[in-house]
Amino acid sequence: MTEPSFVAGDWGTTHLRLFLCDADGRVLDSAAGPGAAAVRGDFPRVFDSLLAGWRQRFGPLPAVLCGMVGSSIGWAQVPYLPCPARPARIAAACVALRDGSVHIVPGLSCENRCGAPDYMRGEETQLLGALELEPALRAGRHLLCLPGTHTKWVALEDGAVHDFLTAPTGELFALLRDHSVLVPQGDAAESNPDAGGYAKGLAEFNRLSHAPLLHRLFECRARRLAGDLAEADAAPYLSGLLIASDVAGALRTFAGSLVARSVHLIGVPRLTALYASALGAHGLAAHALDGAAASLAGLAQVQRWLPSPVTAHDD
Repeated sequence: MTEPSFVAGDWGTTHLRLFLCDADGRVLDSAAGPGAAAVRGDFPRVFDSLLAGWRQRFGPLPAVLCGMVGSSIGWAQVPYLPCPARPARIAAACVALRDGSVHIVPGLSCENRCGAPDYMRGEETQLLGALELEPALRAGRHLLCLPGTHTKWVALEDGAVHDFLTAPTGELFALLRDHSVLVPQGDAAESNPDAGGYAKGLAEFNRLSHAPLLHRLFECRARRLAGDLAEADAAPYLSGLLIASDVAGALRTFAGSLVARSVHLIGVPRLTALYASALGAHGLAAHALDGAAASLAGLAQVQRWLPSPVTAHDD
C-alpha cells in the first residue's frame, strides 16, 4: 500500500466524503459522514471520529476540506475570494485550523454578467482539478459548465476564474416535478438523454428559443391532456425545457468567452450527458470530466500549494 500523505474532504450541506490519499492524490481509502447541516456545530468531534482508524494506523495526517464546511454553518467561516481568481490565490486564501493541520478552501464571489452578486462554494475545487486534469484549460479563454442543483457557468481566462453565473436549474426541476401539477405526482422518473420526453423538450424549446421559459412550462401538463405526451415522459420533458433554456441563455451571456466551439462539463455523468445533448443542439462539442475526480484533483493540488497557515478559531 502506498504511504498515506493527507486527507481530502468534500463537506457539503447533506454529505461528508473523506478520502485518504497518497502524495500524488490517489485514493487509498474513504469514509462518509453527515453533512454540515446535520452536524450542528459539532465538527471537531465528527471529524475526529471518522479519522480515528486512519490515525491509529498512520499517525497524524494533514487535511484539506472544501464545501459548506467553510460557510456560516460550517466549522469556520472562510471568506469568499473575489474574482478574477488564479489557482495559487485560491490556495493562499485557505483558512487553517488546529495549528495548520486542517485547511479549508475558500469559495469564490463575483459580479456576474447580469450585474448581480454571485457565489460558489465547493465548485472552485472542481475547477482547480479541471485545470490539472486538462492542462489546455490553463491558456486562452474557455467556458465551463458545472451542472447540478445550482448549475455554474464559468469563464476561464488563462487559467484564472474570471467570472461565473449561477442557474438554479436542478432545484427548479425538483420543485416543479415534486410540487406542481406540471408533472404527475409520484412520477419520479429520472431524466436521461435517451428518454423521448427529454429529447422532445429540448427540440421544442429550441424550435421557439425566443419564447420565454415561463410561457413554455405549462406544456408539460397541456401536452399530456392533448395526448401528445405520455405521463412517464412529463418529467424528462420538463428537464429538456429547463436545460435547453439554461444552455441557450448561458451561450448568449458568455458569447465572448466561447472562443472554441466547445464547452467543458464537470459533474456526475448523468447530468453531463444531459447538458452535452443540449449543447450538441447548438453545434457545440462537450468535453466531460467526472466531478468527483475533478474535486479530488483540486484538493490534491491545494495540498501541494498550501502556504503558511492563516489562523482561525475552530470551535
